[in-house]
Amino acid sequence: EAQLVESGGGQVQAGGSLRLSCAASGFTLNELWAVGWFRQAPGKEREGVSCTSGSDGRVAYADSVKGRFTISRDNAKNTVYLQMNSLKPEDTAVYYCAATLATGCYLGVGYDYWGQGTQVTVSS
Repeated sequence: EAQLVESGGGQVQAGGSLRLSCAASGFTLNELWAVGWFRQAPGKEREGVSCTSGSDGRVAYADSVKGRFTISRDNAKNTVYLQMNSLKPEDTAVYYCAATLATGCYLGVGYDYWGQGTQVTVSS
């Protein structure tokens, strides 16, 4: 059974850093798979944060996190990471990773597999 498991969330003060991990099991995160990070804050719509393409190495970021977040993938470990620096209170949300078979990557709907989420809380 294909699964994604996020870890690395927690509570930090504004300006701090966290690294989220998304470990895949039941399938191999190879060049066929795009992986995205999404987040959902209470009372808000889910939004795309970042994604990485397996086919050509392209990455994308939401404007709100550009310059602060970095996505990376280690196919040998079947894991995708999201390094989050200079965190702000508005980054507080549940963060989800998702995977889909795709060329390139995108921050919209249509991902097939989702993790259960990990909470990130940034205090001011």
